[in-house]
Amino acid sequence: MLDNLRGALAPALARLGAAFASTGLPPSAWTGAGLALAAGAAAAYATGHPHAALAGGALLLASGFFDVVDGQVARAAGKSSKRGAFLDSMSDKAGEAAVFAGVLAGGLAAPLPVLAAAMLSLLVSYSRARAESLGVELRGIGVGERAERLLVLAAAGMAGFMDWAVWAVAALAAATLAHRAAVTARALRG
Repeated sequence: MLDNLRGALAPALARLGAAFASTGLPPSAWTGAGLALAAGAAAAYATGHPHAALAGGALLLASGFFDVVDGQVARAAGKSSKRGAFLDSMSDKAGEAAVFAGVLAGGLAAPLPVLAAAMLSLLVSYSRARAESLGVELRGIGVGERAERLLVLAAAGMAGFMDWAVWAVAALAAATLAHRAAVTARALRG
């Protein structure tokens, strides 16, 4: 859903990419920054401290920002590559898995919804990768892509509703997975 806004935000995103590219740091440095911030969010969540959700959420939002920056830097610097896309995707999944592990370890939500949210989130990503390997484009398909899921987790968690946030992420991921399965099945008919 948020991915569908990229077209409208293209000029602002291009300026952002140019600004960060002017530092001379490669896109992979920004990917690393995003992953480090996601790991920091996971560590904050894992403490179980009364302010863990606030700190973890802030770090998770910052991680999401750098997830946008790395791709924009790659485009602005003319350094887009399959290797970079792979590194970015793997870093995204590692960070997301770490965040769910942190929420679970910190006891910020019940184990069953955390595991459901984590598994469904990873299946959403897998469904896109598998469909695209079969020639079916799924970018922007579904209400709960990674950006939406992590935004809900961070914002609702920071507001003190981590249990609700985890259930909402699981529901968004399940709806997106079903939508992607239906789109892929229709596209592959025949």
